[in-house]
Amino acid sequence: MKVSSRPPADGPLDGRTARPPPSVETVTTTAPPRTAGPDAAAATAAGRTRTARPRLAALDALRFLAAVGVLAYHFTARQTDAWGRDLADVAPAVAGWATYTSLGPELFFVISGFVILMTAWGRSVPDIVGSRVARLYPAYWTGVLLTGALLLFVWQGKEITGGQVLVNLTLLQALADVGHVDGVYWTLWVELRFYVLIALFAAVGITRRRVLWFAALWPAAAMLARSLGWTDAVTWLVAPYAPLFAAGMALYVIHRTGHAVVPWLLVVANTAAATAALVPARMDSLGANSVVAPRAVLLAVALPACVALVALVSLTPLARWRWAGLTAAGALTYPLYLTHEYWGLWVIHLLHDRLPVWAVLAAATGFSLLLAWLVHRFVEQPFGPRLRRATTAGCERVRAVLVGLGGLARAGFRSGQEPGTPPTTPGSREPSRIAAKKSGVWSGSRSTVEPAPPGR
Repeated sequence: MKVSSRPPADGPLDGRTARPPPSVETVTTTAPPRTAGPDAAAATAAGRTRTARPRLAALDALRFLAAVGVLAYHFTARQTDAWGRDLADVAPAVAGWATYTSLGPELFFVISGFVILMTAWGRSVPDIVGSRVARLYPAYWTGVLLTGALLLFVWQGKEITGGQVLVNLTLLQALADVGHVDGVYWTLWVELRFYVLIALFAAVGITRRRVLWFAALWPAAAMLARSLGWTDAVTWLVAPYAPLFAAGMALYVIHRTGHAVVPWLLVVANTAAATAALVPARMDSLGANSVVAPRAVLLAVALPACVALVALVSLTPLARWRWAGLTAAGALTYPLYLTHEYWGLWVIHLLHDRLPVWAVLAAATGFSLLLAWLVHRFVEQPFGPRLRRATTAGCERVRAVLVGLGGLARAGFRSGQEPGTPPTTPGSREPSRIAAKKSGVWSGSRSTVEPAPPGR
């Protein structure tokens, strides 16, 4: 079976200029025979066609720089007692620009809109769920346990509890109104809600036209809910960050199918909406927590710059960079982001009165990078693929059960057939095959397979 790499022919919304799709290496495996029952999923997964998706190395580098920018903010510009003195006197020159690199999470959200759409396009919901769970949780669980152990047993006085650590392991602590063990986890809760929306979108079927409508209507609905104070809708529509994700999604459409008016209009409109919503919020949070007061005009430049940087590395010749060092740096981004804050500040706490400021910062940064590499090498690499396979197989089994139940209903119960009697179908076609063909709830999106690097 050969898989086409052409974009789906779902009809343009505008007079776009076509561009060749990214190269794709298709590896076809022999499909297994159909088997009955929930265990059919395991056999099906083994025969699924897979594609080797080239990474955007420059995007990896951008993610890494965003994480380093957040690290610089936490070490030099965000209020902390780790230095044992007024932070304004520690590294004022660094703190001045690090106040604005605190927008690293906003840059992450734009990148996620681009990359998660790329990874979801052409994949089934079980694949998407398995991919996201395996990407998020192994490093996250490790980060929670490492930071929890540090704050409970080594560097005490940070007002966390063992129960709080356990609740944080779910990544659903916000729903339980339990505080984050590490403040950076707020961004993961934002990302998780976006992943849920993308999985639902994939269940319906991802096409170019639908992506453009989604990138237009979803942020508008989120911002409307925010303006009206609809708390639950604000939560699940991911306001006020929806425009950043949507801008990244529109950039991926341009990357995939070429420049066109409507996608670029969506990029501009969503960037403007995000800037209008987030500059006041960032002025408040940075003003309360930073040693350097932010300037609104610089924030209003920095937020659109997040979108512009993603466009730069994905829509220009930079997208063709294939340097392995950039990919290696990208692999450290997530564990670095998860573990740097308290472990790095602990190193600063130990060394601030023994070494010059620059040496302390170098030691804290180096230790944070080493810890990130250890998490990546000994947690993410060995356990991520296993968790992905297990999660995908579990979702496939659930899908098989749902398909089987749907087939029974269509074959007999909805037509008034008595339970326990053999189902009758026209032309002696097998109900299970009819159900599998027609069911769209857990099936893959109705489009061709698209190259996609690992997300986040």
